[in-house]
Amino acid sequence: MADPQGHGTAFCDIQPGVVMRLSSRVRRLTAPNAGMMTGPGTNSYLIGDGDDIAVIDPGPTDPDHLRSLLNVEGRITYIFVTHTHKDHSPAAALLKRETGAILYGCAPPPGENQDQSFQPDIVLTDGDIVTLPCGVLRALHTPGHASNHLCFLLQDERLLFTGDHVMQGSTVVINPPDGDMAAYVASLNRLKDEPVDHFAPGHGFIIGQPAGTIDRLLRHRTLREKKTLTGLKSLSRATLDELTPVVYDDVPPHKHPWAARSLLAHLIKLKAEGAVTLTDGIWAAQPALR
Repeated sequence: MADPQGHGTAFCDIQPGVVMRLSSRVRRLTAPNAGMMTGPGTNSYLIGDGDDIAVIDPGPTDPDHLRSLLNVEGRITYIFVTHTHKDHSPAAALLKRETGAILYGCAPPPGENQDQSFQPDIVLTDGDIVTLPCGVLRALHTPGHASNHLCFLLQDERLLFTGDHVMQGSTVVINPPDGDMAAYVASLNRLKDEPVDHFAPGHGFIIGQPAGTIDRLLRHRTLREKKTLTGLKSLSRATLDELTPVVYDDVPPHKHPWAARSLLAHLIKLKAEGAVTLTDGIWAAQPALR
């Protein structure tokens, strides 16, 4: 999808501010907010040409990125937001003010990491369909990374815009209390039944082989969960801070604060399943039943 029209103009790195055509109907424009949690930046996707363009995830309130979105060829009339983390949705209100576009998505849950300014004109639920001039977009509720997370399937192209549910080159942080590991695993599994050929993630490149990608992510979470139980049994009892470097010994220490959030999500899931206990901030593995 890097060079759908065979012009030989594709590039193999993500360049913020440069429109990248992915198909006859889809373009990508990446925000200049590269970082440890955002990779090369937040991807905004443009669906359609000429009148009635849809934008998925306008991104942060970066003036250069907003200017780039406003300067694309065509008229923006739809804005969709996958979730309300602050690298995905804050520009939506500004873009709506400039274009008058209709804003679709889910209201933000409580939390300082959520964009509380986001107010959708139309609240989407699982299975809702929006018919665009260039195709049908179907919303899939995929909680886990965020409770209000949506993926959007462009049905004619079998292309799923995954936001932060699936990212290229990295796994996603599951940050309780809004992040939920059990919900995330269930949401990954439900994608197996969807007619998808490619993932268009919120960060990174287009992802092929979606079934293999889902299996890899599920396998990664299963192995991390097993490592959590093994580490907890080896320590007998441990706080979250004590357990993190044991379970994430393959992750650089400067990333351990974020790793600890996903570890907490694993522990909450395991506690709900009866595999671990929590007493006064101390985690312990339940003895195996005989």
